[in-house]
Amino acid sequence: MSGMGRLDRGAAAALVLTLVAACAPLRSAAPEEEAAVRVPAIEARPGDVSTLDGIIGAFYEVISGPAGRPREWARDRTLYIPGVRFVAMTANRDGTPVPEVTSHQEYVDRTDAGLVERGFYETEIHRVTRRFGNIAHVFSTYEIRRAKDGPVLGRGVNSMELFWDGSRWWIAAAVWETEREGNPIPPELLPPG
Repeated sequence: MSGMGRLDRGAAAALVLTLVAACAPLRSAAPEEEAAVRVPAIEARPGDVSTLDGIIGAFYEVISGPAGRPREWARDRTLYIPGVRFVAMTANRDGTPVPEVTSHQEYVDRTDAGLVERGFYETEIHRVTRRFGNIAHVFSTYEIRRAKDGPVLGRGVNSMELFWDGSRWWIAAAVWETEREGNPIPPELLPPG
């Protein structure tokens, strides 16, 4: 990091969480035949992976939709490196952080029924991107709704590590945390104004 100066506390925390997620010993994803939701392998859409805007846009598109509509899990899987880990940061009643670490298949199996049954829209409202060469870190602030034009039910921040392999972008890790009492989204991760 020579020449870059010191990381602020938030950036340092995000980096630590991402490294923990990437290095944590985890149970492996269920074999395909044991998966609750089958996710076939397909080719990535060029528009999804040729730019940072494309891959972040696809990240939100695949999970969002009305009640009753299946999610695009096969398309979703094309955005990530094989073996990607997701970390959902929550907290127990005393405020102690609780990371929920999952593989892509585990995440799909745990969330698919609820997303399809109730409807779910996650919409990006602000983004902070730091890029150097072929690597990028993205803080993407989002709002959650059950219906496309429904009331905002919550907000949070996705922290993603990405890289360009010479022909496409890949998401190497995704860590997120929802805003809650005592854990507001900082101003630098919110839209101006």
